[in-house]
Amino acid sequence: MTEKLSTRKLTLVSLLSGLGFFIQYLNFPIPPFPVFLKVDFSELPALVAGLMFGPLAGVTVEFVKNLLHFVFTGSESGVPIGQMANFLAGSAFVLTTVWTARKIPGTKGLIAGLAIAALVTAILMSIANYWVILPAYAFLIHWTVEGPEKTALVLYGIGPFNLLKGLLVALVFLPLYRRLQPRLKGRTLAG
Repeated sequence: MTEKLSTRKLTLVSLLSGLGFFIQYLNFPIPPFPVFLKVDFSELPALVAGLMFGPLAGVTVEFVKNLLHFVFTGSESGVPIGQMANFLAGSAFVLTTVWTARKIPGTKGLIAGLAIAALVTAILMSIANYWVILPAYAFLIHWTVEGPEKTALVLYGIGPFNLLKGLLVALVFLPLYRRLQPRLKGRTLAG
């Protein structure tokens, strides 16, 4: 029985990773944010995996989809900075959502988890962009954003963008969750 569950889990996590990889290509910018900030809904399969099998499964989906994205798309810097940023943001979103949903029972916990995850991701990505991601781009592709311009980009671009993206993902995920809830029952929010 355990072997059958492990095979099922591995198969579903693999399928969800592939789906996340595909969805990652269906991205679009949102004015007035900088064009390099694009919304995609590739966190949806990772959320499903996280709620079905636990937070590690969700993070695995995030890792595999970004690894595939780097293998098939590459990176302008030669280093997968964008994919690493997507992995960090997606993992933070999934981990926060699943952890909160397991602490607070029912749909109320899921809604709280999604809202908190949007806020946590926006804060984390603002800090990561300011101190690591933007300096890495500056070093690798000589794209320099410094001083007040860098602060403005993080405070008025990257932070609000990640908050909005998190809320959009939440709005799309809630109806999806309601449809999947019978399959998730007993695995999800109960822990």
